[in-house]
Amino acid sequence: MKQVMIVTGGARGIGAATALQAGAQGYAVCVNYLHHRDAADAVVSSIAAKGGVAMAVQADVAVEREVIALFERVDAAWGSVTALVNNAGILEKQSRVEDMDVERIRRILAVNVMGSFLCSREAVRRMSTRHGGIGGGIVNVSSRASRLGSPGEYVDYAASKAAVDTLTLGLAKEVAAEGIRVNAVCPGVIYTDIHASGGEPQRVDRVKEAIPMKRGGQPDEVARAILWLLSEESSYTTGAFIDVSGGR
Repeated sequence: MKQVMIVTGGARGIGAATALQAGAQGYAVCVNYLHHRDAADAVVSSIAAKGGVAMAVQADVAVEREVIALFERVDAAWGSVTALVNNAGILEKQSRVEDMDVERIRRILAVNVMGSFLCSREAVRRMSTRHGGIGGGIVNVSSRASRLGSPGEYVDYAASKAAVDTLTLGLAKEVAAEGIRVNAVCPGVIYTDIHASGGEPQRVDRVKEAIPMKRGGQPDEVARAILWLLSEESSYTTGAFIDVSGGR
């Protein structure tokens, strides 16, 4: 039986690492992207070069019609999704809450929270035995920020990831008897491009001495946790969180 995965925000960073590892494990992988088509195509080409199956699909996860079209594109190509990785997420320039405008907060919540809800909804409609599906797995990419708060930097981002945590807990219990497992990984400071979006590309190097392991993490290290949560090795695990944060 073909295992079909959608990785949102799959063109770079943790998403790309997850897509590459999934392709190597035999998943047919849909690499979702918004802006970075060349990067998404490069991930697809890398998977194909190693004998895997993949395609890149553009969609804004904050827009319902685009999310529906994304899943329908996968339906047409490979059949129903069996694994969803809600990885797409954004943050904005480091700021105190008192300086955040409402449009910034809306953007953060639309992508990080609404996107995870919409994609999870479409996945459940296809995976759930209640709807004739064969089950599957969802992994939400949260953040250690959800418990640390990111004061003076990204409280809005941290709050959005706390919402993702609650989505993980509630949805896991809601669909546990329907063949779907829902879990989350909580990365700490990882070497990805997201820090540049916050205005400090070298942030990991600045804060790494505060991490017990004294280093930043790599996207591959997070991806391995994601793939484990989607594998049969974690068959009795749902509603769980794995911190991939070097001890912080």
